[in-house]
Amino acid sequence: MNKRIQVIKYVAFDLIGSFVAWLLFHRYRKMVVEPQLFGYDVDFYLDVNVIIGLVALPLFWVFLFFVSGFYRDVLRRSRLKELGLSLGITLLGSVIIFFLLLLDDFVASYKSYYHLFFTLLILQFACTYFPRLILTSLTTRRIRTRRLVFPTLIVGDGDNAYKVHREILEEKIPLGNKVVGYVGLGKKENESLARELPNFGNCSNIRNVIHQHSIDELILALDHKDNKQLSAIVNELLMLNVSVKATPSMYDFLTGRVKMSQIFGTPLIHISFALMPIWQQKIKQLIDLFASLTALLILLPVIIVIAAAIKITSRGPILFSQERVGQYGRPFNIYKFRSMYIDAEANGPALSTKNDKRITPLGRFLRKTRFDEIPNFWNVLKGDMSLVGPRPERQFYIDQIVKEAPHYIHLQKVKPGITSWGQVKYGYAENVEEMIERLKYDLLYIENMSLFVDFKIMIYTLITVFKGRGV
Repeated sequence: MNKRIQVIKYVAFDLIGSFVAWLLFHRYRKMVVEPQLFGYDVDFYLDVNVIIGLVALPLFWVFLFFVSGFYRDVLRRSRLKELGLSLGITLLGSVIIFFLLLLDDFVASYKSYYHLFFTLLILQFACTYFPRLILTSLTTRRIRTRRLVFPTLIVGDGDNAYKVHREILEEKIPLGNKVVGYVGLGKKENESLARELPNFGNCSNIRNVIHQHSIDELILALDHKDNKQLSAIVNELLMLNVSVKATPSMYDFLTGRVKMSQIFGTPLIHISFALMPIWQQKIKQLIDLFASLTALLILLPVIIVIAAAIKITSRGPILFSQERVGQYGRPFNIYKFRSMYIDAEANGPALSTKNDKRITPLGRFLRKTRFDEIPNFWNVLKGDMSLVGPRPERQFYIDQIVKEAPHYIHLQKVKPGITSWGQVKYGYAENVEEMIERLKYDLLYIENMSLFVDFKIMIYTLITVFKGRGV
């Protein structure tokens, strides 16, 4: 089943359901509420305001469900969680619509407001939830009848891995996992597991295995003495778009760390790499797009002036492009206004310093004001970067940093940013040692990611720009 098509189905049903709900609600207002006020029957008709509502409100509801993360992981839906989330979002949306659109309605008595609110709530919930329930139930049925499976890879080659595989095979109610093989730790493997599943090598090859076999889910079934290897594997998984679960130890059971999502099946801990609530992630993405587009439009005269100044004052292209490493280790080309003379790295990669002779006089001004980074907004629009996030580095320097600070890889959990906490607190780094020193601020940001922290960093960045405290 194609995940994208399934998302389109959910969105389409939500749009249609919201359209029907508002149409029925308008009919209720004309046939029930207004006759109580005027004392006579009112004709049902569609005026301009109602037509606008029939267009705008379905988009509002889809936006609300999108921000809540409702359209994520559409093939692994819990109908009970779907019910709770649908009811919660419908309640929130109905409250917003009531205060924005319905509170000014003329009514016969205050009781009519209650009738309006609950009618809207019930109609919206019924018209969107039940079609959605049908879609989810059909998907669940396909999973239970094994017509829809998720290629699964087991990480581990010991008794624990064999036990997990047997439990998946013996599930009374299939949960969709189809184990296609395992990767080992290079230790003594379980002979029974080796007879039942193909061995795809060791953990160092895990990325290639996941891509080659289109793995959807990965189960960490390691012996609980393998903590060092577990950390190394988790670092690798940060860059991969797969669902990750792990077998719990008895300690996990006793401390309550195992949260069940299924009554049947193997008890597994779902490992989430999400650093912000889903709704904050979605709002962050929308802010990135809106702010970047707005900035490029507002700064268009400045962009033209800078481009002309660069062309006049020094030989070479206006824009500077360089490959950097982004989220999940994916390379991308970052764009800046050129602030150095051409062939500045003819002798190999070199970080800039405060008195770097490679920087042009104009380039020095651009760096102090951060104007050289204005083209970064294009990277944000493309989805390579965010407004706030750790600054992206070249693979050449990442290789050196990781040797001294392996935890640097955690920065690749998030999109790199135009500005960062490390940039604000520490500034530009002139060597690998300073990059490592700045690392602690970026890690601190990742551990405390929120929209509030992002706004705080952006404010401090603006202060830095106005004071010209860049490099």
